[in-house]
Parts: sequence; structure tokens; C-alpha cells
Amino acid sequence: EHYKLDLQVVSEIVDPTFRFMTLDWDGQIRMDPSSKYAMQRLLAMKDRFDIAFACDTDHDRHGIVTPAAGLLMPNHYLSVAIDYLFRHRPQWSARAAVGKTVVSTRLIDQITARLGRTLDEVPVGFKWFSKGLLDGTLGFGGEESAGAAFLRRDGTVWTTDKDGLTAALLSAEITARTGHDPGALYEALAKTFGVPPLADRMEAPATALQKKQLTALTPQQIASTELAGEKIESILNKAPGNDAPIGGIKVVASSGWFAARPSGTEDIYKIYAESTQGPEHLQRILTEAQKIVDAAIAPAASGATAVTSQTG
Repeated sequence: EHYKLDLQVVSEIVDPTFRFMTLDWDGQIRMDPSSKYAMQRLLAMKDRFDIAFACDTDHDRHGIVTPAAGLLMPNHYLSVAIDYLFRHRPQWSARAAVGKTVVSTRLIDQITARLGRTLDEVPVGFKWFSKGLLDGTLGFGGEESAGAAFLRRDGTVWTTDKDGLTAALLSAEITARTGHDPGALYEALAKTFGVPPLADRMEAPATALQKKQLTALTPQQIASTELAGEKIESILNKAPGNDAPIGGIKVVASSGWFAARPSGTEDIYKIYAESTQGPEHLQRILTEAQKIVDAAIAPAASGATAVTSQTG
């Protein structure tokens, strides 16, 4: 009312047990605004609003819902936000870069190149964006787990940590200024660069020793020369943007890539993958990724099988 914004709060339930939440993919209560399972209540209202959004409990992650696309995958919204912001913030420095983590979509690389900006690809963890956001050398920092932050309109720092509220409100600005919601803009953006990329992630079992081996893995320890029928172009254990260890390995081919990192809390490692050749190619990347990693941290990991798979 104070700012005369046409907003509607659709839930005012306060419950410290969060029993009002729909269960996540594994049957657990989880405040994950990037999960289509946890966001079911808001998704059920998607046709009532031009744009809808929600944040997690500490409001550092965002979830964007549109009538046609439903819940946007974080990578999709990050791509749209980057393309929009660097075209509609004339006061930002021409040298302000785009920040992404090593497990974020390669579409961001293509968007950044078209914008004529520098890409700063860093390890997982928002701390890697803090310095650039503080001094203005980074216009935007985003991670595939739905965390993002960007500069004020005048190019000065707003926050050096991820902020779900500003990322969510940006979706309303984008819709109002362009006349199209972020879901529609993503479809157009993806088609501009060819086949829209598909992403997925999975988990596989690993002992404490195997996780330690994965953390210290080097490119020389990867024996494979191909990934899903394509020649491997690069194998990384350090981020291109700052040469910091990524705590795992990233393998890149022309039509897809995967990255593997150990979990910090469970006896598993996580595989992130992306393909521009479709779902069968993506599944092949995931399958081969696990074999490549298991072979590299053998003999203890041989015979491991995937325990969960989740689109993200």
C-alpha cells in the first residue's frame, strides 16, 4: 500500500513446523523455492497472476512462477535476469562482469558473450561473488541453486550475499517492462542460441575416503577421452574465473558437460550435467559421468549405483 504496488500475499500462515508445506520429492518438508514439489501450493495459483514468486525462510533464494511455464528452473531465470539487467542498467560500468558458478548453465556463457561482458566462473559458494559485488566489478552473481544478487541501478553495491527478495521482485520488473514474463523470455532466449539446454543432477554413494579423493581429483586422473560420444574438450579442477579449486572435477564436451562434487554432510557425491542434444544424451552424460568418477576414485567406489536423480 505504501508504494502503491499491485501485490497480493497469498499465504499468511505462520507455523514453526512448516506443516503447511507440500512434501518435497523425497517425502521431506523442505523450504526449497526451486522445487516443483515444495512449490505446489503456489503453482496451483499460477493462472491467477501475471507473475508469482516465493522465497525460502531466510529469503536468500527465489522461486519464480509464470502462467505458461509454471516454476522456472533456476538456470532459466538466471539466464533471463542476466540478459535483461545488462540491457536495462545504463549506469552500470561497462566493465561490470557476469558471475556464475561452475555448475550453472552454459547458456549464461553465450548470453554474456553476446552482451560483450566478461564471464567470471567461480566454484560453488556465493562467497566468491562478494568482492566483485562490493567494488562494482561484478554486476550480477548467480548460482544454479536459485541464489542471486546484483548491483543497484546506479552501479553501487546492494548486498554481497544472495538476496531472494530482489531477485523475485526483478521478475515483476521484467514482466512489466518487456510485456513478457520470464518464462516466455527464456524460451525466446534459448532458441536464439539453438537447442535449449537440458540439465539434471543425481547422487551416488561414496565413503568418506572416496569423497576426499574426489575433492583432490586432478585432470590427469581422468582416463576417458570421450563423453557421450564426443571428444572431451577440457577437464577442470579449478574455476576459470579465479583459479580456485572447485572441490571436484568438471568435464566439458561440445554438446554437454558434467561436474562432480562430494557432499559435505552425506556419504554421497553429486553429479551436475547439461546437454544441448536432448534427454537421451543428457542421460548418457549422467551415466558415463558416474562411471568416469567411480573409476577415478577406484577401487573402493567400483560398482556404485545412483541412489537419486532430480531435475534442477
